[in-house]
Amino acid sequence: MLRRTLLLGLCRGPLGRGLGTHRGGSILGKVEGRGGYRGSWMAPSSSSVTFRTQDPAHDVKTVGRLGGGDRDGKMSEIKKKIQSILPGGDWNPLYDTSHLPPESSDVVIVGGGVLGLSVAYWLKKLEKPRGAIRVLVVERDHTYSRASTVLSVGGIRQQFSVPENVQLSLFSIDFLRNINEYLAVADDPPLDIQFNPSGYLLLASEKGAAIMENNVKVQRQEGAKVCLMSPEQLRNKFPWINTEGVALASYGMEHEGWFDPWCLLQGLRRKVQSMGVLFCRGEVTRFMSSSNLMKTASGEEVNLKRIHEVHVKIDQSLEYQPVECAIVINAAGAWSGQVAELAGIGKGPPGTLQGTKLPVELRKRYVYLWHCPQGPGLETPFVIDPSGTYFRREGLGHNYLGGCSPTEEEEPDPGNLEVDHDFFQDRVWPPLAQRVPAFETLKVRSAWAGYYDYNTFDQNGVVGPHPLVINMYFATGFSGHGLQQAPAVGRAVAEMVLEGHFQTINLSSFLFSRFYSGEKVQEHNII
Repeated sequence: MLRRTLLLGLCRGPLGRGLGTHRGGSILGKVEGRGGYRGSWMAPSSSSVTFRTQDPAHDVKTVGRLGGGDRDGKMSEIKKKIQSILPGGDWNPLYDTSHLPPESSDVVIVGGGVLGLSVAYWLKKLEKPRGAIRVLVVERDHTYSRASTVLSVGGIRQQFSVPENVQLSLFSIDFLRNINEYLAVADDPPLDIQFNPSGYLLLASEKGAAIMENNVKVQRQEGAKVCLMSPEQLRNKFPWINTEGVALASYGMEHEGWFDPWCLLQGLRRKVQSMGVLFCRGEVTRFMSSSNLMKTASGEEVNLKRIHEVHVKIDQSLEYQPVECAIVINAAGAWSGQVAELAGIGKGPPGTLQGTKLPVELRKRYVYLWHCPQGPGLETPFVIDPSGTYFRREGLGHNYLGGCSPTEEEEPDPGNLEVDHDFFQDRVWPPLAQRVPAFETLKVRSAWAGYYDYNTFDQNGVVGPHPLVINMYFATGFSGHGLQQAPAVGRAVAEMVLEGHFQTINLSSFLFSRFYSGEKVQEHNII
């Protein structure tokens, strides 16, 4: 009797996971219903197989005709599927739903780059009790082929002018230097991020010397070990540098250099998966929210919104899955401005808090790899010229990475990742060859382009909740230094979500509200 019951009414089980989704096309062998997928299989008496449901109007016939060996093969497959749900058989659902996100998650993180993964890590690390929070990471580019993380040059420095940026990098370098204490996974090999502690060397002209001196004072006050060097000291330590036009230099003596971004990304991903974080390959296309009309102390009426559902369009499919949630983290990098718009951010009257946009947009940057046999040796730091041109050593074979940020007038089209090789010839090579004469004979071997999540307001990060969409939190807008500060930013966002305030580093100056008040965080050392 039990066997007959199982044959005539397929149990609900994991198939219910697909409920509530909107399908762009039909899938043979399953029918949606309010109570789950139900149906029965009837042995064929002719050349087709019918999957019989509770509603005759939804009966579905299998594709094709069954004849000869074809018929035997099809019959064998169908018998195996039915056998899998009988007692003693392994469950093997007729419709694979493993690619779908869950129907609900406490936290949905939009963006699976290093910032999003860092937030996921710290949420699980700091949660009490363990397993209390369900976290889902939604990432549309599972290959990370367009991700800022893996297309960067992997630098980390403390030489900033804003104290919070120095603190973020100091925390992050400690995380990286002790990465296996944080990200070790049982029975997996240890991580090797290939950290190269060669430091950063920033060069200043006469015009920028006073600013550099002030910056170094700030850095030292926050605990960074940075020294100032005169042109003569610079020549003595790095004889390959032409000091013409250099009035002062600052050099990071420890905790600066570069590392492997891909290793950090994969290490975080491996760790958070071991902690129970869920992943979905798809794109967030819509937020469902409720709102309450409130009045501020000044009498201004504002709408407080709360997102309660995220719609995720499944990769390479017409279907989407609604995911109920309590918190949304916008860590979508260069696309975070678009995600904010989906939540209605910036869609109010101009000049109001409701009309204040998240000022983060795509900016394309080029990285060039060149070879120069007579170039600087193993002691070469990450050099930043007063012109904005930068370079560092890559490996042991006299190869170097470098580039230069364009001016506002030169900003390239971000619609693709094509490289402008003329930009190297016209804007990068001349100052390189002037600063390091050996680079006159360099040969470019390859190049690529990547994206900055560029904050057009003040080129600094946006961290913490939105004042009106009260359960959307930001971890974005770092304009090129998000990778190096990701471990600290992830912790800051997790603290805000779990405790309601920053604990380790006070990042109140990085809140969204500054875009409305007009209070810029002025960072002088943006590369």
